Amino acid sequence: MMYRPIFLAVILTACQPTGSSSNSDQEDWISLFNGVDLSGWDIKIAGYPLNENYQETFIVEDSMIRISYDNYEEFNDAFGHMYYQTPYSYYKMKFDYRFTGEQLKGGASWNVRNSGIMYHSQSAASNELGQGFPVSVELQLLGGLNNGERTTANVCTPGTAVMMGDTINYDHCINSESATYHGDQWIHAEAIILGGESMSFLVEGDTVLTFQSPLVGGGFISKEFDGKDWDNFGIVRDKESWISKSGSILTEGYIALQAESHPIDFKNLELLNLCGCMDPEARNYKTYFVKDKRSECKY
Repeated sequence: MMYRPIFLAVILTACQPTGSSSNSDQEDWISLFNGVDLSGWDIKIAGYPLNENYQETFIVEDSMIRISYDNYEEFNDAFGHMYYQTPYSYYKMKFDYRFTGEQLKGGASWNVRNSGIMYHSQSAASNELGQGFPVSVELQLLGGLNNGERTTANVCTPGTAVMMGDTINYDHCINSESATYHGDQWIHAEAIILGGESMSFLVEGDTVLTFQSPLVGGGFISKEFDGKDWDNFGIVRDKESWISKSGSILTEGYIALQAESHPIDFKNLELLNLCGCMDPEARNYKTYFVKDKRSECKY
């Protein structure tokens, strides 16, 4: 995409390293989950210190990452996220998810069969103690309620906003064009993340939502609050710094799984880095790279 953002880009770090292969067409997908434990992930639950897995919210069982509320009596706004420790910029991610059982007592009505994966997120360590949601772009996952339509792979924007076409859309959540998936069935989803250019969400092989230029928003929930809602869901650390960056393009960040009061399972979490050496003469050149990092080239 040749879209040229008019805002100041937020530059974090360069593209992450990729493995080498003698076959330039072979896709080198990496697993984000080893199937055994939560190595490589950081946990942050609102009201609890970094990496305190309160009441074993995030567990590994049967080669799945499970968000479980078996040890809770009530939710009490314990919004949680588990962050992959490596940030990325240009990549594809694919995963399978399913909602299970009943919502925990105390969860809001809008959180029934509601979870998500956060992209271009701030790090786990940069969250304030009581912060409920990271500044990020969320691929919102919603399960059907056995009555009417309820799309999944929507986009929600805590502290952010997105461009739809050539217009900034400040709506907190924007619906996709997906089907509705009732029950506890497994659903396959994918995200194509192209730095500060665009994001596309896919469900069961169909592209259901595409938008451009993820950016720091005019408010945490809505621009209508004129920046006064950054204390919603817990005070955001460095709030004034985020507010000063309003309109700045987000070019990379962390990936985080969400715990929002309804049990959900994840499996087959895999990532294909689209950033690397784009010199065809190099040993580690890949035809599918879209972002060049010449410093990685091996000859």
